[in-house]
Amino acid sequence: MAEDVQVEVVEAGADDGRLEVLALLLRQELLMLDVNAVEPYQEGVAPEGSKGGLAAVAGLLGVSLAPGLQALGSVIVVIREWLRRSSSGRTVKITIDGDVLELSGATGEVQQQLVDAFVRRHAGADV
Repeated sequence: MAEDVQVEVVEAGADDGRLEVLALLLRQELLMLDVNAVEPYQEGVAPEGSKGGLAAVAGLLGVSLAPGLQALGSVIVVIREWLRRSSSGRTVKITIDGDVLELSGATGEVQQQLVDAFVRRHAGADV
């Protein structure tokens, strides 16, 4: 399993400020897990006069996990619960090595099958 996971919060009609707030709220919940780190994802060059060398991407988090099925599964459980409690129109995209799993607040057997297949693809030898 790749240890670096991108988690992107998407909400219909939300601006960058709103996406940043949502991502930080989700970050707080993910930090309660046994993860190596959960940080705002950064790429490109930060605007002139800012303190950082890279620009943060609104709504996007970088999550560093220990290898294994349990770590990835725990992240997905927290995200699904967070989405379940949130307003409709919000999704979270989880990306590992270009493979994307899109979760919504919807429940159902099909979504669970997609989650299970995604975890199996990225869990390595733990399966």
